[in-house]
Amino acid sequence: MALRGRREDIHAKIDGFGEPSYSIEMAIENFNLTAPPGFRGLHPDLPIRVYQRHLPHWRQEGATYFVTFRLADSIPQDQLRALKRWRTIWESKNPEPRSDEKWYELALEITRKTEAWMDEGYGECVFLNRELADEMSNSLLHFQDERCLSSCFTVMVNHVHAVMKPLGEFELEDILESVKRFVSRKVNTVLGRSGKLWEEESYDRIIRDEQHLFRVIQYIGRNPAKAGLPVEQWVRWVHSEWEHGGWRFRDDV
Repeated sequence: MALRGRREDIHAKIDGFGEPSYSIEMAIENFNLTAPPGFRGLHPDLPIRVYQRHLPHWRQEGATYFVTFRLADSIPQDQLRALKRWRTIWESKNPEPRSDEKWYELALEITRKTEAWMDEGYGECVFLNRELADEMSNSLLHFQDERCLSSCFTVMVNHVHAVMKPLGEFELEDILESVKRFVSRKVNTVLGRSGKLWEEESYDRIIRDEQHLFRVIQYIGRNPAKAGLPVEQWVRWVHSEWEHGGWRFRDDV
């Protein structure tokens, strides 16, 4: 389904993370950064494609995305069953046809719940292994400037946050599938096993504008500390050209 028209008001409701800290909001009040190289946020006059799997997904050609993908065992089954029950109730209260605003409401709540659970460090947490965490980092840059522009990311013990922009005709889903497939083979080889590593579907949202991008970058950068990881386990990266332009993790704000 293709949609046209203003979308910034809807996207303003779905940053995909909890309330920003007071210090970040103070930094936003003094925000004076110019757009980093290669970034383009949500364009109000270009069409948006929408499709649904377990979650709704919005696509716009040339846009930059905040992406989260997780290991298959990163959320306990009891919590997943509770989430399924909650969604059943939500769907009964919000019958089809559902508006864009309702789909955003659903995606926002699911994202908030699952990201809080992931930060509890449940599951095997294979990326506690630094060799495997570095392999994950390298894989996110494997298609750099060919299929996508990866601008920043953090590798958590059981999930990954990234800012990515697909290039040319490449689709975000296909890029992520290639990265996850390669890392899955590597992890299974190193650990001497086989089987499923990743939850199939990723969480993603179009980044609205430069201020939204700033919030996303700071959220990504702060996630290791928020989850209680010691500094020596932090695996974070920002594109050097973005850092030179002031788009860095600001642990001091």
